[in-house]
This record gives sequence, C-alpha cells and structure tokens, in this order.
Amino acid sequence: MSGAVGGGAGGEGVGSGSGAGTGTRPATDDEVRAAVDATVRRRGSLVGSSGLAGLVRTVRDEVYGAGPLQHLLDDPDVTDVLVNGPDDVWVEHAGRLRRTGVHLGSVDDVRALAVRLAAAGGQRLDEASPTVDARLPDGTRLHAVLPPVAGGCTLLSLRAVRVRALSVVELVAGGTLAPALVPVVRALVTSRANLLVSGATGSGKTTLLAALLSLVPPDERIVVIEESGELAPRHPHVVRLLARHANVEGAGRVELADLVRQSLRMRPDRVVLGECRGAEVREVLTALNTGHDGGCATVHANAAADVPARLEALAALAGLSRDAVAAQAASAFDAVLHLRRTAEGTRYLAEVAVVRRSTTGELEVVGALRADPAGVVTVEPAWAHLSARLGLPATDPVGADRGEPSPTTATLDARPTGAARGEPSITTPTVGRVVPARRPGGGGRGE
Repeated sequence: MSGAVGGGAGGEGVGSGSGAGTGTRPATDDEVRAAVDATVRRRGSLVGSSGLAGLVRTVRDEVYGAGPLQHLLDDPDVTDVLVNGPDDVWVEHAGRLRRTGVHLGSVDDVRALAVRLAAAGGQRLDEASPTVDARLPDGTRLHAVLPPVAGGCTLLSLRAVRVRALSVVELVAGGTLAPALVPVVRALVTSRANLLVSGATGSGKTTLLAALLSLVPPDERIVVIEESGELAPRHPHVVRLLARHANVEGAGRVELADLVRQSLRMRPDRVVLGECRGAEVREVLTALNTGHDGGCATVHANAAADVPARLEALAALAGLSRDAVAAQAASAFDAVLHLRRTAEGTRYLAEVAVVRRSTTGELEVVGALRADPAGVVTVEPAWAHLSARLGLPATDPVGADRGEPSPTTATLDARPTGAARGEPSITTPTVGRVVPARRPGGGGRGE
C-alpha cells in the first residue's frame, strides 16, 4: 500500500511534505478531502461519501502517517508495531505480542515506507546510513534498519506515545501500583525527594513517572528534558525541552546534556530527565547536588541493586571515576523506584530502595519495600531510614490490624486512623497484604 499512494512525502495536490523537519504545515482533513475530491473529479471518477472518507483516510495515513501501519498505532491498546517483513507484522497489544494480518506489499515497499518515515522524522536512511532512530511528528518513536544489516528485509520498530497521563488511582486499579505503596510515592513527591525510576524496556517507567509528576503542587514549575516527548503529566506548569538529532547535512544536533544545563537557567522547581542513557548523567548529578530538589530521571536496569553499576557505566562516558559517581549519586538521589514486567505483560512497581555509600565507600542501593505482582508488600532493611526521611511510620499505623487486607481502589478515598486520604498502610516484614486489584496488562504502556 505504501507504494500505491505516493510512497514519498508528498501526494498529488496534498501539500508538499510530511510537515516534519522542514517546517511545512500538515494539511487539515478538509484540505486533504478537497484535494482528493479534486483528483477524483479530474480523472472522471465518481466516489460516494463513504468511499471518499476512506480515500481521505488512506491519503492522510500515507502522506502524514505510517501508511498501512497507522491504524495499528491508532489503537489505544497498542504500544509497539514491529515489522520483520512484508507479511510479518507484529504488535504489542495490551502487554502481549501478537501477529497481525497486515500485508505491506513487497520488500521494496517496506523499504520505501521506512525511508519515508525517516524523512518525516528529519533523518536520513540509505546505504550510507543504514540505521535510524527518529521521532515522527506525532511523537511516535521510529527505529529502522536497512539490508544487508537487517538481513533480507528492512526492519521497522514503532513505539506509540500515549499523551494522557494515568493517575495514581488508575495505576492502582491496573495493578501497576500496590495500594500499600500509595502513601510512600505521595510522600516521596511532597517531600521533594530526588527519584530515580529504573526498569527494563517496556516496564512502565514513563507511565509511573508521569503519574508521580501529576502529584506535584500546581504552583511549581517542572522542566522536562526528553528525546521523544513522551512525558505528559497532569500539571498546569510543564515546559519541555527535546533533544534533536543532526539533520541530513550532519548539523543541528542538540544533546540531552546541553538541555540539562539550559534547564537550570529556566527557573525550574523540578528538573526531570526522561531517560538517562549517556554522558548527560554528569549534568544530572551536578544539578541534583546544587539545590535542585524534587528532580527525577529514569534509567534502564535489571534490578534496583544493579543501578549503581548502570550509573557507573554511564558516568564513565562522561569521564567520571567510580569514586566520583559514588560520592555524587549518594547525595543526589534519595530513592530508587524499580519496575518489573511479568511474562504475562503485567507491569508493577516491585522495589522501593534508598541510595547510599557502603562502609567501603562504594555506591549501593538497599531495599526498603518490596512488592510482588499480587500486591503483597513487605518491609526490607532500609525502610527505617526511608520512613524517617519521609515522615512515615516505621511500623503499622495506629488502628491498622496486622494481616488486614489492603484497601482496593474503591476505598482509596477512605481516611483510616493515622493515615492521610488515599494513603493505605504499609505492612511489616512478616505480614503480606494481598491486593485484589484487576490487572489488565499493567495499567498503561510502559517505557
């Protein structure tokens, strides 16, 4: 299909480009409809209203969207679209991978689609540059690899961006957040703790971070620094800085590290780095060690205990020694929130940990609370330190019975004795609390 309706960025009578990277404004639906109708009439054809609507949708998808893949990206339950070949298209739907019946024509059609999408993201994709990582005009993240690097056919990976932030209540209902952890994450935000959200790809880091930022008081200014513009917290004062790849001439690159430095001149109350994946970790550590409390960042890691090694590896790219990383990270971050994803696709907050230096001076992350996919939360050694930092009770609050089931989503607004509204109690190490929450694939897409 991608070769049938102008495989390039422009269609007959429908603007001159994709609107990405060139400053060209994408045509409105009315403009596309008028152009399609004029083309049909000029060719002497008759098309009914339903047929015209279908043509308009096809043209818009081909010229400004992802062509025959666009309807997959439009599905709110789809987070990823993966193309391995013309007849080998997969989606991650509600947390599970499944094959689709989409047919993309030939190998050449898949390549043409990839090249057009790369151009829409202002990037070059050809034999001289056979891989590309780009952001499409609607925020969709694109990765493409051409043969022979990709084997016999161009490989496409598209990740949809869902701009609506889920609330804490919605995360509890979806199983991402155990009710017993609600008072902890609220206290972390209100006390302006510096947070590092960790997890594997697709574990829900962005989803959780957006929900936490939605808890920030409305009179605070949040500066978000990202590569792909995914974070969309429900907050009245959010400004966004986006990194930029070099254009086809190799000019115009803007690095995350540059944006972190620029953000400090923008009177931020909270500085947030969407993903820490390189030398920008140096600027983040510097910012969080110079009075900018309440900051947040995400990082890829297999477990909370693996975060120190990950930070050391990233900091090495910036020329920081291991001792320097330990000294700065231990004072920069107050807590690590680690997410996991089960084989069934459930995403959940599995660990709350504190960052500190060991007796030998090494950086370490020590567990404070641990949750399992069923919502059982137990206390670990560092909870006494974290609870004191947050002003929360180190044991069961007054009036809470040991072993009493945790409140479900419907009772989050009840005000138990000794607890704030919407903040269920925390268990002791010997008492697990099972949360009977519905878990439809983890409560939202994750990154």
